Amino acid sequence: MMPRGVPALIGVVVVAVAAFFLGGMLLGGGSAPDAGRSEGHDHSAEASSEPTVWTCSMHPQIQLPKPGKCPICFMDLIPVETGEGEELGPRQLKMSQTAKQLARIETSPVRKAFAEREVRMVGKLDYDETEVSYITAWVPGRLDRLYADFTGIRVSKGDHMVYMYSPELLAAQEELIQANRAIGALGNTQSTVLKSTADATVKASREKLRLLGLTEGQVADIESSGETMDHLIINAPIGGVVVEKSAREGMYVETGTRIYTIADLSRLWVLLEAYESDLPWLRYGQDVKFTSPSFPGETFEALISFIDPVVDPKTRTVSVRAIVENPGLKLKPEMFVSGVVSSRIDGEGNVIDEDLAGKWIGPMHPEVVKDGPGKCDVCGMPLVSAESLGYASHPAMDEDAPLLIPSSAPLITGRRAVVYVEIPNEEGPIFEGREVELGPRAGDLYVVKSGLSEGEMVVTNGAFKIDSELQIRAKPSMMSPQREGRE
Repeated sequence: MMPRGVPALIGVVVVAVAAFFLGGMLLGGGSAPDAGRSEGHDHSAEASSEPTVWTCSMHPQIQLPKPGKCPICFMDLIPVETGEGEELGPRQLKMSQTAKQLARIETSPVRKAFAEREVRMVGKLDYDETEVSYITAWVPGRLDRLYADFTGIRVSKGDHMVYMYSPELLAAQEELIQANRAIGALGNTQSTVLKSTADATVKASREKLRLLGLTEGQVADIESSGETMDHLIINAPIGGVVVEKSAREGMYVETGTRIYTIADLSRLWVLLEAYESDLPWLRYGQDVKFTSPSFPGETFEALISFIDPVVDPKTRTVSVRAIVENPGLKLKPEMFVSGVVSSRIDGEGNVIDEDLAGKWIGPMHPEVVKDGPGKCDVCGMPLVSAESLGYASHPAMDEDAPLLIPSSAPLITGRRAVVYVEIPNEEGPIFEGREVELGPRAGDLYVVKSGLSEGEMVVTNGAFKIDSELQIRAKPSMMSPQREGRE
């Protein structure tokens, strides 16, 4: 009977032999060594390729001049052949065509093209804050009648909204009437002091009534009739929809008490959420196409009017706001929407938009676009150049296109990105590691800012196998770039 432990020992020997044969195929490119050729073996060649460095397969940073145990994991050190490394660079690895096929190494050319991406976001519709107005009490008093009985009713600018009784308003009207009577009582007096005082009193009384909410027509009626109005009528400052009713008939209110909230729904805000990685593709003034489950198959268009400068610490997203025209009031606040921004960038990271190249935009109203500097037609603020907002200054040209590589090519550690480039060679391809600077990701592609040239072949499948082999050989790799100076 075979002693215990012998089968396990045999298994280890079989695995070691298999590894030896596989290593010979990957690195040598040929078949397994023939034991029958030992008579013609060249011992001088063996001596010339004798390893001078011993390393650990688990900790390649360990490099010793003689065999032994790894001081970290206590595994047996393995030899590193230095003969081949003398012909190659510190980041290079030579491989036969057979070994390349066995390792399933695939490559793809570095191409020059404009990176395109569709940024998808979700959100909802909301009121345009600039189109919301409040009706408040300008004087203390009693609300005897509210003409808009419920929320949701549409009103026009100037419509009667509140019928209000105010003792303070009565006193102010009486002051104006008495001031006018004082002027009449002066008659043809020659005293300029009295006349100027009376005129100043009338002007002050008129201004007081205006500040209390009366219109110029109402003030004129009081002066012509000489009678006071016991109630004040408050009109709608804008046309829109009553979205909130904050008071009831018969209530006594103080100055500043909110009575109604009116929103003009002919323009709405589209509130969207974008991921941090989407920010390189988003700009103020871009077109957004969005859909809503309420209208299947229908697409609406909006303009980005604001991108939040602060990232939400909980969701790790950035708020993006767009404005959409809603003349038929088809869209409703609080509707869920899904938005898409189609974006292209050049080699400098600028967004390409043929309609905005060389233009000037309103800083608060992206719909205002002009050919040169000037003032915004809506708010009067100075226009800003599209280039300052991150747009390309001229229409897209081929020379402005960035370099693109497949997203599977780079090995990314968080701080560095390494790409392996195939260098043609008669004896077999040589793979060289390059540190590259990546730009934004565009779907299945990465923009490359530096480190590669157009037409070079980069490894898209099997890069980690090459990197692992370099690491075992104690050469600079993705995880161990510090060894470059030791080769």
